[in-house]
Amino acid sequence: MYKIQKIPEGFKLTFSGFMTADEVTKWFNDSKRALTTAPQSFGIFVDMRTLNPLPTDAQAILQEGQKLYKTKGMKRSVVILAGAIQTMQFRRIAKETGIDKWERYIDASKSAGWEKKGLAWISKGVEPGR
Repeated sequence: MYKIQKIPEGFKLTFSGFMTADEVTKWFNDSKRALTTAPQSFGIFVDMRTLNPLPTDAQAILQEGQKLYKTKGMKRSVVILAGAIQTMQFRRIAKETGIDKWERYIDASKSAGWEKKGLAWISKGVEPGR
């Protein structure tokens, strides 16, 4: 399951449960539509705390989505996770797509105030570890 919401800083993406390649493709197409009204520069807040690890075919589509957001004006993104396996998977995906320079990761299970830290990163560039 996924949700795309506009927020003052840009977009909030929420992913949860088990997502197949078909569902990630639907997210990608919905993202294309949502980005038609995006400002020139924006941040992305991604909540993946309850997402199961993605199958390989779904990961490839997610990578295309990351590239799409970057080309449409994403300046920074933050990914909220809840565990080591998720964190490793999404760090690898970001590195493969080249957005790891603009993306930060917060393990919500280990970080109090994760939402505030994530919003500070995407809106003001404040590193989440500070």
